[in-house]
Amino acid sequence: MIERRKTRQIQLGSVGIGSQHQVSVQSMTNTDTRNIDETVAQIHRLEAAGCDIVRVAVPDRDGAVAIRQIKDRIKIPLIADIHFDYRLAIGSMESGADGIRINPGNLGGEEKLARVVEAAISNRVPIRVGVNSGSIEKDLLKQYGYPSPENSRALIESALRNVQLVEKYGHHEIKISIKSADVLTTINSYRALSQATDYPLHLGVTEAGGLIAGTVKSSVALGILLSEGIGDTFRISLTRDPVEEVRVGFELLRSLKIRERGPELISCPTCGRTRIDLFALAEEVEKFVQTMESPLKVAVMGCVVNGPGEAKQADIGVAGGNGVGIIFKKGEIWKKVHEDELMAVFMTELKKMEQESK
Repeated sequence: MIERRKTRQIQLGSVGIGSQHQVSVQSMTNTDTRNIDETVAQIHRLEAAGCDIVRVAVPDRDGAVAIRQIKDRIKIPLIADIHFDYRLAIGSMESGADGIRINPGNLGGEEKLARVVEAAISNRVPIRVGVNSGSIEKDLLKQYGYPSPENSRALIESALRNVQLVEKYGHHEIKISIKSADVLTTINSYRALSQATDYPLHLGVTEAGGLIAGTVKSSVALGILLSEGIGDTFRISLTRDPVEEVRVGFELLRSLKIRERGPELISCPTCGRTRIDLFALAEEVEKFVQTMESPLKVAVMGCVVNGPGEAKQADIGVAGGNGVGIIFKKGEIWKKVHEDELMAVFMTELKKMEQESK
């Protein structure tokens, strides 16, 4: 049983963040925020996949203004991602953003930061102080050197310095993130930061890469940290459709038995007995179950020889054959179906089981 590190509680819209609450899965849209319909459509897909919190880029004033219309059409909390222009942070909060992500050191000085903090207090908006290896102040780099697995002091000190600036102006609804593209630097930095503060922490490996590299790097770093009780929210950063980030995120939480949402998918790695396009079958089932909430165990197996036996713990499973497949439940064959109809029959039964479990 993983024991969560004790952290303060903050409220981000409808989602509570901190050790009293479940670990939240976050993602970020890759649409132009000013394109309201496209952005809303992507957020709806993220919501269907279980995303708890979404972040949007705010490139200019029109992007800040668009937040109001986006907020009116979505259910999950929205964070405005701000860089350099303090006015966009203020405008985003006035448009209804539930939270903002800033690096206080790049907003143009303390006077401008003070105005952002004042707006955050008046709008009751938490601030995520985000620092990464590429944004560390020059004096800290000179003093401590560039962050590495052996020495992450510059990253830690930069985060704490920027947190203190926000605190200086009276705001304590804070979440912190410190990111590196290096897995070991990320792990050791968050370990050190968790000892230095009790603010909630947002985890992530920045610029992690595409589906394979990004999933591996993020899962290693975040899996280790979460298994140690460190982390209150996280994002799996992938150069992919952001829905994929959410899918990987929930599988990571499931593997650590931290949180389960929807069915668990079991699928075999294939072998020479496979006579069906198992890759396509497994991918289609995986996408379908991502929108389900019932904790069913679903199996996709390559052949009827071993399928039901190897996956006998599955609530329902499908196994391919040569022109004919089978659908089985708890290791027992339930129905034989022609290959052309196999997926349709299987999906129909899955939907039925989902409804019955509610």
